[in-house]
Amino acid sequence: MTMTLAASPHAAEALALVRALQRRMVDAMQAIGGPTFEDTAWLRDGGRHGGGDRWSTGGSAVFDRASVNVSQVHYDDDPDKQLSSATALSTIIHPAHPRAPSVHIHVSWTELRHAASYWRVMADLNPSIEDPAATRTFVARLQAAAPGVFAEAAAQGDRYFWIPALGRHRGVAHFYLEDYHTDRLADDAALARAVGGAAIDTYAELVRGALAAHGAPTADERARQLAYHTAYLFQVLTLDRGTTSGLLVHDQNDVGILGSLPSHIDRGLLASWAAKVTPPVDGLVRALVDAIPAAAGDAPSPVDAATKQALAGVVRGFYRAHPEAIAMQAQGNVIPPTVKNHR
Repeated sequence: MTMTLAASPHAAEALALVRALQRRMVDAMQAIGGPTFEDTAWLRDGGRHGGGDRWSTGGSAVFDRASVNVSQVHYDDDPDKQLSSATALSTIIHPAHPRAPSVHIHVSWTELRHAASYWRVMADLNPSIEDPAATRTFVARLQAAAPGVFAEAAAQGDRYFWIPALGRHRGVAHFYLEDYHTDRLADDAALARAVGGAAIDTYAELVRGALAAHGAPTADERARQLAYHTAYLFQVLTLDRGTTSGLLVHDQNDVGILGSLPSHIDRGLLASWAAKVTPPVDGLVRALVDAIPAAAGDAPSPVDAATKQALAGVVRGFYRAHPEAIAMQAQGNVIPPTVKNHR
């Protein structure tokens, strides 16, 4: 069965926008090197309610994990649903070299039937080992792309990506606009396109620069990267509302939704953080640890497709049993309506 697209012309325009950003990111990453990105499609309800595709690679000398996802889900055949359609780009890149930063970029259009439709625009730089000059460059480029909203987006991002249990942010630069809309639809789309494009182009420049400037990683650099990748997984699976919402709504793209997870983590370090979170989330952390295979000796534990599937089941089961715990997750200024509706 083929994927059906949303009937709304605004959703069609949003899909064209995010597909162009997807191509821009894949081309930029492919130009850096490594194996060719491969395309994997998925269908929502057999394609009746849309679907998407992700371009991904990993396990190479250049990329630990790289996933560039586009999706469009719609309910044109169900007028009782508040959500008419949701169209999104979500891309997560984890380079193999510890000195090259990771990045997360999200651009989405949510169209509602009985409330204002809105954009969600995120771009955050996530290095294992910070390069202050790279941070300044990333911030300056996003500020230039969206000067009128940058201060608010940075403030929201700093709130959203804070990890209370660890007393740190997930990254070093956070741009986050939630529920963004004005009465000028074309201008709103232009802002989403500008921020996404600036983040993609700047990130590619930073990765190329890091790889050119640094030789083979040291053991200490590898250890710092592993600890950071563990913190990244911890934040995504215990605090990220977007991830939780996606997993609660359906189970037809679990591996894609968890495409942000790095390839290996420190299972013992993750287990130690159960004591740092507020109950009942400590139970979630312990269940996540149990779902990740133990490696021999001190070797990192792999997070492969089967493990992602298991982790998705753990998160889904936990929040269905403890819906009140969603209130303990991260948020910007507002909670997206689509998240509230799927508690």
